[in-house]
Amino acid sequence: MLIRKKDLGIIITNDLKPSAHCTQNCTKANRMLGMIARTFSTREHILLSLYKSVVRPHLEYCSPAWSPYYKKDKDLLEKIQHRFTRMLPELRNLQYSERLNKLGLWTLEERRNRADLIEVYKILNGFSVVPADTFFALSDDTRTRGHLRKLLKRRCNKDLRHHFFLKE
Repeated sequence: MLIRKKDLGIIITNDLKPSAHCTQNCTKANRMLGMIARTFSTREHILLSLYKSVVRPHLEYCSPAWSPYYKKDKDLLEKIQHRFTRMLPELRNLQYSERLNKLGLWTLEERRNRADLIEVYKILNGFSVVPADTFFALSDDTRTRGHLRKLLKRRCNKDLRHHFFLKE
């Protein structure tokens, strides 16, 4: 039986999979995008500002804590941005990557990876209240190509542990 709890806006299930959170946030983001499409005319800079300020926060809020690792969840989130870029008539006939380039946007997966890297940097350099040894173990390997902050990747047998950066 799947138990769902909501804490700080993130839906956590007893199996710790992000699918329920992705589904709910995609529903919210789709509703917001539909409201924008019904309400505003097609002015690129206005629609882009509205997307960035009203829709995308639903897709990215606290993403280092719930970042999806299943392809179906990633595609579900990315569909929202696909839909937004098709809303602009002058870009409708272009490929998705070309539409993103013209609008100066990244894919949502690239943005989640960037957020993860920023969080890791903050933790390792003491800019976060979380101590680095809580999440990371540094490698004893001396072949570090010029730096001493090489992280140790431990073996894991569970699929769930493979996608999170916990120490043990």
